[in-house]
Amino acid sequence: MAAQAFEDFLARIDDRLSTPVLNRVILIATLVAMGTHFVLLWAGPHRVGAYQAADIPLLALFVIGGVPILGQLAIKLLRREMGADFLAAIAFVTGVWLGEYLAASLIILMLTGGQVLESFAMRKASSALNALARRMPSVAHRKEAGGDITDIALDDVQINDLIAVFPHETAPVDGTVVDGHGSMDESYLTGEPYVVAKAPGTAVLSGAINGEAVLIIRAEKRARDSRYAQIMDVMAEAEQKRPRIRRLGDQIGAWFAPAALIFAILVGYLSGDSSRFLAVLVVATPCPLLIAIPITVMSAISIAARRGIVIRDPTVLERLPTCQTAIFDKTGTLTYGRPELVDVVPGAGFEGDFVLRLTAGLERYSKHPLASAVLKAAKLRKLPLDEVSRASEKPGQGLSGQVDGHEVVVTHRNKLMKSDPEMAKLLPDTTAGLECVVLINGQYGATFRFRDTPRAEGESFVGHLGDIHHFKKVMLLSGDRESEVSYLSELLGISESLASQSPEQKVAIVRAEAAKAPTLFMGDGINDAPALAVATVGIAFGKESAVTADAAGAVIPEASLVTVDELLHISMAMRRILLQSVIGGMVLSIVAMGFAAAGYITPVAGALLQEGIDIIAILNALRLAIAHDIDADMVEQPNA
Repeated sequence: MAAQAFEDFLARIDDRLSTPVLNRVILIATLVAMGTHFVLLWAGPHRVGAYQAADIPLLALFVIGGVPILGQLAIKLLRREMGADFLAAIAFVTGVWLGEYLAASLIILMLTGGQVLESFAMRKASSALNALARRMPSVAHRKEAGGDITDIALDDVQINDLIAVFPHETAPVDGTVVDGHGSMDESYLTGEPYVVAKAPGTAVLSGAINGEAVLIIRAEKRARDSRYAQIMDVMAEAEQKRPRIRRLGDQIGAWFAPAALIFAILVGYLSGDSSRFLAVLVVATPCPLLIAIPITVMSAISIAARRGIVIRDPTVLERLPTCQTAIFDKTGTLTYGRPELVDVVPGAGFEGDFVLRLTAGLERYSKHPLASAVLKAAKLRKLPLDEVSRASEKPGQGLSGQVDGHEVVVTHRNKLMKSDPEMAKLLPDTTAGLECVVLINGQYGATFRFRDTPRAEGESFVGHLGDIHHFKKVMLLSGDRESEVSYLSELLGISESLASQSPEQKVAIVRAEAAKAPTLFMGDGINDAPALAVATVGIAFGKESAVTADAAGAVIPEASLVTVDELLHISMAMRRILLQSVIGGMVLSIVAMGFAAAGYITPVAGALLQEGIDIIAILNALRLAIAHDIDADMVEQPNA
């Protein structure tokens, strides 16, 4: 525990020595000091005590900018690290010791300039996500006991408070409608392009935009615990998490830094010229590792954000091109998650259209995937939708309500078999596909049968994974019945599929495949979260649950396999440009080290040369940021 406490202490000190604000202050101070240095040189040689007047601004800079560098160097020595920036710190100390003040100043410029660029790139990359934060209101309209409406701070909303949501306002908290009929746009949460009807008893998600009517909702969660707050937490984590891919630079620096240091010591010893030792260290400072990698990563995150992809863990961008096995969940991933009603089997004494009409009236207030199928079928049959006086949909209890004076309950076969085994005997035999059971006034009304529609681009997407993206194995995992899973597998050309899989079984399968080869898993339900977490790369179609999104490395709220293909190409482009920048920059640094060792490059010239190498690496990294076209090989297909 003492070792961990010491490590935490070093981490806190390191964070304070490298804050964005401090880096910007040091960068500005460096530019001012160097500018003043050159002005004083132009004015002529003057001395202040033992120092040239032109060197005074640089000496002052070393107090401002050198202390953080020395602090970080000390921390690295205590941690026994020799990363990519270790050489820069050694070169800075050597430059000051040898009186090469301009070279030492240029090293400060390299280090702080790279860190400022990285911070800027991270802010730009997260700007698309931060737009969500501006949607949330700062106040809520609480309805008091006497009926008055009072504005309160969002954080002051308590559970069971009655909150008024005015037309076109954003719902401040999760809750349940207690008064009013209307609709809300939940597209940013669900990925669905249509609004959801609201009536007393229906749920409201924070962040949803109200329609034309005033709704009174009862708060079921405080603002900080609501769905929107969960999304904001994901955003904050994605922005604050240090890109783990940058460890590639640390790994290369771990062998390059000591090798370069040994080479510089040998050059200084054999030549007897300490300035050559410094020149080698300066040009050996692998700033492309410090600058190009984070800029490339953040550029890729920014491009992904513009295409509606949230990168929660930047390592997915590095790992995705290496994946050889692709495993997919079925519903909502390779299918639209919007099943179609294909058959209505009425119970004794009921007509199919009558049951469908009542059920459709109630399903207007449901977000269940089968609701839209029922509504679509009623519309095709030109059935009127009856008035709903009450609606309720609680997890695990199905949908219930009062429609045109009738008590309607929408449930499923297994629940009915447990609650009323005698009534369950009236159900028809099971068939392939999905189904639900409708009870009217406590009697068996009908069984609705559905079939989920495969995504229009599904076959071409699966078919191109091997040829274009070098996947060697494609699997389909699902908790659905064998007949439904086999039907979809054959339709999409997937040779290996497993049906009736529990979440625990999915995890075991994904873990086993990931042990054999890097594995991509895609899913959209809460039960997919464990499998997403154990896969090499987890991609969530995040319309259903924040739990799923939290377990994945990348989230695609607007479910589309075309967007997944774009993500694959973004990761390929990022990896290609990243390797170009790192390898190209390292090669140029090694060549420059040779010239510095031969005495052709002075420390100051070496620092300027390294700045040039940095600029080349940065410009190459920025190619990804300014690239508006990603050469994805798929185009959006119309819905089947």
